Amino acid sequence: MFTGIVEELGEVLGRQFNKESAVLFIKGRKVLEDLKVGDSIAVNGVCLTATKVTGDAFYADVMPETMRRTNLQDLKIGEKVNLERALAAGGRLGGHFVSGHIDGTGILLREQREGNAVIKCFSAPPEVLRYALVKGSIAVDGVSLTIVDVDDTSFKVSLIPHTLQQTVLYYRKPGDKVNLEADLLGKYLEKFLAPLLSREKNGKGQRQGLTMSFLSENGFI
Repeated sequence: MFTGIVEELGEVLGRQFNKESAVLFIKGRKVLEDLKVGDSIAVNGVCLTATKVTGDAFYADVMPETMRRTNLQDLKIGEKVNLERALAAGGRLGGHFVSGHIDGTGILLREQREGNAVIKCFSAPPEVLRYALVKGSIAVDGVSLTIVDVDDTSFKVSLIPHTLQQTVLYYRKPGDKVNLEADLLGKYLEKFLAPLLSREKNGKGQRQGLTMSFLSENGFI
């Protein structure tokens, strides 16, 4: 489990791509202070396992499922990546709960400056946008952000100077691909409510969704 608060920018020192998988060799500093083989570490928001740790870098395997769903397949030697160690028990939760399991990728469509902030607009697939709401949380390349606007095909986030300076979002330009993870709480809530919602029918046998009577009958109010 992660928080979406990036600890440092790492650098891709090497990569070995096989037919469907890969091995990444990534340079870091802060995240290596207590990193051990077998520990989880988020790379651009993707939960990977450190398979070897050297003095200033670590290795991580990337399986086919991860290659298909993320932008790790596009990484180049010398490219910067967001790094975050797993949340320690009792640690501060400055962002939101981030699992490191990417739901899909989006594309940076456009950006504009607004005062001291930069507004970035990203396209996103339906499986991500279904959980997106204004003032809700989303992880973009592993960065915990707050959505400021959303429509049927995209969402916007507002980035303060610190976030831009400390993450790879500073380098993202229109057309670049980013990893997206929807709010974990929203996904679990939908899963838990699905059996109950499927039994809520109207007179024509169609599902009505949440109603006051449904909430009352099932003990929510």
